[in-house]
Amino acid sequence: MRARGSVLILLACCVLLGGCWDRTEINDLAIITAAAVDKGGAGEIVLSIQVLIPRAVGEGGLGGPTMSADRELTTVLSGKGINIADAMSKVQAKLSRKVFWGHCKIYLFGEAVAKEGIADHIDFLVRHPEPRNRAYLYISKGKAMEILGIKTLLERSTAEALREYATLHIGMSVTLVDFRNMLNGEAQAVALPYIQKGSKLDEQAQIQENSLLMGTAIFRNDKMIGALTTKATRGLLWLRNEIIRASVSVNIPGGQGLISVIPLRATTKLVPKIENGKWSILVKIDTEGDVVENGTRLNMMDLSSIALVEKAVENEIRSRVSLALFYLQKELHADVTNFAAAFHRKYPQQWDEVKQSWDEIYPQVEVSTKIHAAIRRPGLTSESVGYPASQEKR
Repeated sequence: MRARGSVLILLACCVLLGGCWDRTEINDLAIITAAAVDKGGAGEIVLSIQVLIPRAVGEGGLGGPTMSADRELTTVLSGKGINIADAMSKVQAKLSRKVFWGHCKIYLFGEAVAKEGIADHIDFLVRHPEPRNRAYLYISKGKAMEILGIKTLLERSTAEALREYATLHIGMSVTLVDFRNMLNGEAQAVALPYIQKGSKLDEQAQIQENSLLMGTAIFRNDKMIGALTTKATRGLLWLRNEIIRASVSVNIPGGQGLISVIPLRATTKLVPKIENGKWSILVKIDTEGDVVENGTRLNMMDLSSIALVEKAVENEIRSRVSLALFYLQKELHADVTNFAAAFHRKYPQQWDEVKQSWDEIYPQVEVSTKIHAAIRRPGLTSESVGYPASQEKR
């Protein structure tokens, strides 16, 4: 009887199981790899999506699927609307498969639409259940749709190339979650990577057009108000404690030549201070790295030479930080340096009194730097290959 009861319970459970009645086959999906939003006509936007072409993947026999060399792997489709949802419905009408956002890795916004504000468009991306919150954001100089059409040399699509850029941390690397956190932060200022369409590098080698990281787009609230150069972007990364992969090439005093150092570890701490109504902050940067190129006659096993290089690296970092602060404090008046958060943590009461006027106080904050650079390894050779100790530089 007990066994019969167990069987009846199992049969009842089988009836309740839904199975795969609501499944969606991959053959029924149009997979988006990247999306771009540009300004359209009056009150309109243009949504462009890069979609994977399934036919571009052929059967490779026993070796598995292979990509056809003479076929495009992706295509770009566009539609106009009053917002992303409306434009998406226009794009869907051009496709025989259901559009799927779950594999979209990159969201691009044209400079024109960025200057008008992108918060409403971001709302769609974070509210819709399919888009990834960890997808990366970029601002394009000119039309973002043109970036999607770039033929990349090493990657299968523009989306994959831009994702690799983000993971390399050469410039700013910002996801949907990061954007939302910055926009809701104390300063309500946002920094996003800023790119533009490049040109052919070598026609004989048939190197295709490539997208270049130009710098950083700066937003106050959700509207773009300006951009930083590549060098100023490096200074911003030092300020934000986000420097990961960036060589520092320095001129050694006395015209001795260039030495390049790659930081292997870097830490930035912000020490705020309010005294007699004066707001100031100390930027403490501690880094250590290896010498990877020596274009001087300096012997990297000599402690005095090491000290000379360390001093030059410290000055170069200070120069980059000062350049970033000049743009942010004196020209753009946008705190993407996390100064507001530092003051809020240490002086919560004073912060509550001034947070509504922080855009006016931020340019007046006095910034000092304390930078320490250490050379840990001089490389695999002590002397310069081009200028050994026994040879005078000509």
